[in-house]
Amino acid sequence: MPSLPSLGGRRARVPDRDRPSVPIPVPLSAYVVDCGVYVDGERLSGRWSHTDAVDEVRRRGDGFVWIGLHEPDEEQIQGVAETFGLHELAVEDAVHAHQRPKLERYDNTLFMVLKTVRYVQNASPDTANEIVESGEIMVFLGRDFVVTVRHGNHSGLAAVRRELESDAEKLRVGPAAVLYSIADHVVDNYLEVTDHIEDDIDQMEALVFAPRSRISADQIYLMKREVLELRRAVMPLAVPLRRLAEGYTPLIPEQVRSYFRDVDDHLTEVSERVMNFDELLTTLVDATLAKITLQQNSDMRKISSWVAIISVPTMVVGVYGMNFDFMPELHWRYGYPMVITIILVACLTLYRIFRRNRWL
Repeated sequence: MPSLPSLGGRRARVPDRDRPSVPIPVPLSAYVVDCGVYVDGERLSGRWSHTDAVDEVRRRGDGFVWIGLHEPDEEQIQGVAETFGLHELAVEDAVHAHQRPKLERYDNTLFMVLKTVRYVQNASPDTANEIVESGEIMVFLGRDFVVTVRHGNHSGLAAVRRELESDAEKLRVGPAAVLYSIADHVVDNYLEVTDHIEDDIDQMEALVFAPRSRISADQIYLMKREVLELRRAVMPLAVPLRRLAEGYTPLIPEQVRSYFRDVDDHLTEVSERVMNFDELLTTLVDATLAKITLQQNSDMRKISSWVAIISVPTMVVGVYGMNFDFMPELHWRYGYPMVITIILVACLTLYRIFRRNRWL
């Protein structure tokens, strides 16, 4: 343990809590979800490190490597970046995330960002705190490799990998088939989420226009916020998909471009639905505010009616509370019952008038 000289000539011991902490290195394997080597549409058996996998592919001169990472840090992804020659700017984006959907080309490498979404189940849309949860998938595409970096716990690609491994013909196309399958998987999730949101909006619409129902505008604003989050994931992806379908890079062969056109068609459908959701929620907000205004007007009419009724006995009692010696019927035996009767008749008359006018 390190020590320091004391004033009396002795050496004082430094407490453990004052010693600088040394970060514990985390191996890359902790961030690697899967690493596979694919040759002629088949996955080679065995466990591979990223260096062994790329060496095997380049030794054969055929096939490609697909390595999947989940939320790596800068230090851990550096080894992968050096092995595959990934551009430092793209690597920085992949580590820090929070990127908009985009497509960039660095020399012989393609970098694509896709936003993933997941619908959060709730008992009812008018009591939900969160409806859409978002994540990200970054894809590095090269001639003989695919590197996927995921952020978020719901953006797994295990199902996509299994589906591709069961289709040898598609895998023979190479890394471009992996990129297409990931994009198709993400857009299919968009469609699934929009189906759920459409059901929630239908329920909310029924509540808004149901007679005597009370729904807070805050819940509609929450739904609108979640739809805007979905919109930020969907809308910017249209341009990257069209560029891939139009031959933006030779890394995407002609036979795969038609598949990207199909994904783009599905994305267009999602975009139109999201725009409709936004417009419908704006209408529901206006309807809810109008309903709240009508309810407040109705409450104010009721309050005003009761104030008018209560003002009659208040006025009469106020007159007789002034303690004058000469007042009408002050010493008459039946003066008190007569005043009470007049008050009751006046109040009942006002009550019937307000009821007939539907103020009460």
